[in-house]
Amino acid sequence: MPARFRAPFVCVALLAILPSVVQAQGSRATPAANRLTYADYLDWEDVQSPELSPDGRQIIYTRRWIDKQNDKWESSLWIMNADGSRPRFLTKGGNARWSPDGTRIAFIAPGEPSGAQIWVRYMDAEGATTQITRLPDGPSDIEWAPDGKSIAFRMLVPQRETWNIPMPAAPKGAKWTESPRVVTKVDYRADRQGFTDDGFRQLFVVPADGGTPRQLTSGAFETGAARWMPDGKSLVFSSLRRADAEYAWRESEVYTVAVSGGEPRALTTRKGPDNNPVPSPNGQLIAYTGYDSTDATWKDAILHVMNADGSNPRALTTALDRSPQGIMWATDGSGIYFNAENEGARNLMFVSLTGQVRPVTKGAHVLSVADIHASGLAVGTASDPLLPNDIVTFNVRTPASIARLTNVNGDVLTGKQLATTEEVWYPSEGGMKIQGWIVKPAGFDPSKKYPLMLEIHGGPRGSTGYGSAFGNAIKNAYPGKDFDDLMAGVDTVINRGYIDTKRLYVFGCSGGGVLTSWIVGHTDRFAAASANCPVTNWLSFVGTTDGPSWYHNFAKYPWEDPSEHLRRSPLMYVGNVKTPTMLMTGVLDLRTPIPQTEEYYQALKMRKVPTAMLRFNNEWHGTSSTPSNWLRTQLYLRSWFEKWQGPAGTPMTTTTTMQQMDGAR
Repeated sequence: MPARFRAPFVCVALLAILPSVVQAQGSRATPAANRLTYADYLDWEDVQSPELSPDGRQIIYTRRWIDKQNDKWESSLWIMNADGSRPRFLTKGGNARWSPDGTRIAFIAPGEPSGAQIWVRYMDAEGATTQITRLPDGPSDIEWAPDGKSIAFRMLVPQRETWNIPMPAAPKGAKWTESPRVVTKVDYRADRQGFTDDGFRQLFVVPADGGTPRQLTSGAFETGAARWMPDGKSLVFSSLRRADAEYAWRESEVYTVAVSGGEPRALTTRKGPDNNPVPSPNGQLIAYTGYDSTDATWKDAILHVMNADGSNPRALTTALDRSPQGIMWATDGSGIYFNAENEGARNLMFVSLTGQVRPVTKGAHVLSVADIHASGLAVGTASDPLLPNDIVTFNVRTPASIARLTNVNGDVLTGKQLATTEEVWYPSEGGMKIQGWIVKPAGFDPSKKYPLMLEIHGGPRGSTGYGSAFGNAIKNAYPGKDFDDLMAGVDTVINRGYIDTKRLYVFGCSGGGVLTSWIVGHTDRFAAASANCPVTNWLSFVGTTDGPSWYHNFAKYPWEDPSEHLRRSPLMYVGNVKTPTMLMTGVLDLRTPIPQTEEYYQALKMRKVPTAMLRFNNEWHGTSSTPSNWLRTQLYLRSWFEKWQGPAGTPMTTTTTMQQMDGAR
């Protein structure tokens, strides 16, 4: 969500303060000219995937914007000088990669015969562009070979189950029903993809000037994105290539495969996940992330290195207790840069080959470094509570000087007064310290009383960026343990003295939807709630969500002992609910399928609790992937909360609109 584009509530975990309205019924207020409106969202933009040219002089990046006519996000490639000067449109597409000599870029864009294809553009004055592939399925994760002569990528290879049964021939002109889909895989579908039992993604290489792609891996195994070894003779990737792979939980290995052909060879063998292999510049070492097998709900990954042949594996970041992201070797091979989350922020860190970890950058921002040049110049994206996502650069030798090179939302934000964000820490049950953020509306006056909205983030495997023990604290205790943390946060803000305690509201999606439906079954303190894309019945959920891993989040399988699944299900406490509770879920959702919403909605209706079920079209998990649905989500939410004021179940006596919500009482 764009920085400070939230409705002016006070928002913890986020806690947002909502300006109340004292307008006559049926009146309509005009938004102040210096405030953001929801319509401004349609002019919002984003930037992604910056990469420095090999000579360090230019940056190519993806710029995204909303296509208002077709209700979707579009993207194109832009280029600018490394100091931010001369930003300009380059071509349609995304996921660009510079060739090793800097003369070309490879990128993915629509092509013939259909769908996404690999393209190469020469970066000279002529700018000749060539479609390299004509693939039946879309490629992903493109990587240049070190000599620039070929490109590696991943693509789905069909391997669908079919049964040959002696069906009689259909009469001429008959229109018989299509044959059933035969499903035999354990994990056969995924949210935002649909059925995934059509085959497995495999590795390919294709000549960089066009030609026939050559398949390097095969078999009934999913293959991760690959990196070239510096000699160009082989690729390294993560996978699990064994007969029972589909039953393995949190299990993978690092493999190598020769470009000339042959079977992949495992470089790691321990029990537990090993992922994200990245070779050192001289090709002697491979960095990767992983950890020893555990049944913990959450375990932060550890950065490891091993010799290129898989020997002498060793852990480097055991004392950090944060998961490394975006591994990048120092050009001299002395150590590894990576991004890491910590207490709501993300920064760049460095670890030497002897295991000394140090922060490179500091600050309360979300910084994601994508590329580091030999000169020390780093490029990435960054945002903070008042500044949305933009391209930034800095030198790793002087990391305090971060330069913001783009300002893609300056036109939207100019002259606007934004909400302010206050970080808050508070104690919960058992002495655990919890972090949240209080979002106060523009023009906040602490002498006045404001409604409060508790916004709960998704998950639900604990909050990340606080270490493995914190993330694992909810093991076999979710969502009850989280309830204590959230109520402590609400009490903390109420004690500040500026909250109207009769107008408390709560909402969240996914893990936040689970907790919202749990909260209303355990307290009547909220005037209204919205449980979005929730899980309400773990017993029916674990076998209908998109993957078997959820079976491992309970002490026993439900057919061995269903009591834990039922005890932790919000549906079992619906008899306590008095709070008006709305539900919003995408009709295509495979992560928290809409029957979870339907079960809870029907139970609320049977008890005559005020409720409404909003079934979002063209949405998988979540309700805001398309721009219009993002707007609908916010406006329906506000409309529902405006309808109710405390105590629970008491309707408001005035009619208000979104445009009216800009003044404090």
